[in-house]
Amino acid sequence: MRIGTGLLLLWLLIGVLAAYQRHYFENHNDSCAATGTVVVTVVAGPLNYLGANPKVHHCKVPQPSK
Repeated sequence: MRIGTGLLLLWLLIGVLAAYQRHYFENHNDSCAATGTVVVTVVAGPLNYLGANPKVHHCKVPQPSK
Protein backbone atom coordinates (compact mmCIF):
# COMPACT_ATOMS: atom_id res chain seq x y z
CA MET A 1 0.00 0.00 0.00
CA ARG A 2 2.79 2.44 0.85
CA ILE A 3 4.68 1.65 -2.35
CA GLY A 4 1.56 2.32 -4.44
CA THR A 5 0.93 5.61 -2.68
CA GLY A 6 4.54 6.64 -3.14
CA LEU A 7 4.45 5.76 -6.84
CA LEU A 8 1.21 7.70 -7.29
CA LEU A 9 2.66 10.78 -5.59
CA LEU A 10 5.84 10.51 -7.70
CA TRP A 11 3.71 10.18 -10.87
CA LEU A 12 1.71 13.30 -10.01
CA LEU A 13 4.83 15.23 -8.98
CA ILE A 14 6.39 14.53 -12.37
CA GLY A 15 3.16 15.79 -13.98
CA VAL A 16 3.29 18.99 -11.92
CA LEU A 17 6.90 19.46 -13.01
CA ALA A 18 5.90 19.08 -16.67
CA ALA A 19 3.07 21.62 -16.25
CA TYR A 20 5.47 24.01 -14.54
CA GLN A 21 8.03 23.66 -17.33
CA ARG A 22 5.29 24.48 -19.86
CA HIS A 23 4.44 27.63 -17.87
CA TYR A 24 0.84 26.54 -17.29
CA PHE A 25 0.83 27.97 -13.77
CA GLU A 26 1.90 31.45 -14.91
CA ASN A 27 -1.16 31.99 -17.10
CA HIS A 28 -4.05 33.29 -15.06
CA ASN A 29 -6.59 32.25 -17.65
CA ASP A 30 -9.56 30.89 -15.73
CA SER A 31 -11.23 29.20 -18.68
CA CYS A 32 -12.39 25.64 -18.46
CA ALA A 33 -10.05 24.59 -21.28
CA ALA A 34 -6.98 26.09 -19.56
CA THR A 35 -7.81 24.40 -16.27
CA GLY A 36 -8.52 21.12 -18.04
CA THR A 37 -5.18 21.26 -19.84
CA VAL A 38 -3.32 21.69 -16.54
CA VAL A 39 -5.24 18.81 -14.95
CA VAL A 40 -4.66 16.34 -17.81
CA THR A 41 -0.98 17.33 -17.97
CA VAL A 42 -0.55 16.58 -14.27
CA VAL A 43 -2.47 13.29 -14.55
CA ALA A 44 -0.41 12.23 -17.59
CA GLY A 45 2.69 12.46 -15.40
CA PRO A 46 5.81 10.94 -16.99
CA LEU A 47 3.99 10.38 -20.28
CA ASN A 48 4.61 14.09 -20.93
CA TYR A 49 8.30 13.29 -21.32
CA LEU A 50 7.54 10.44 -23.73
CA GLY A 51 5.84 12.75 -26.21
CA ALA A 52 2.35 13.17 -24.78
CA ASN A 53 1.11 16.75 -24.95
CA PRO A 54 -2.45 16.61 -23.65
CA LYS A 55 -4.63 19.65 -24.23
CA VAL A 56 -8.29 20.42 -23.70
CA HIS A 57 -9.69 22.63 -26.47
CA HIS A 58 -13.44 22.53 -25.98
CA CYS A 59 -15.03 22.41 -22.59
CA LYS A 60 -18.73 22.64 -21.84
CA VAL A 61 -19.74 23.62 -18.36
CA PRO A 62 -23.41 23.61 -17.36
CA GLN A 63 -24.88 27.04 -16.80
CA PRO A 64 -26.18 27.80 -13.32
CA SER A 65 -29.92 27.72 -12.89
CA LYS A 66 -31.80 31.00 -12.56
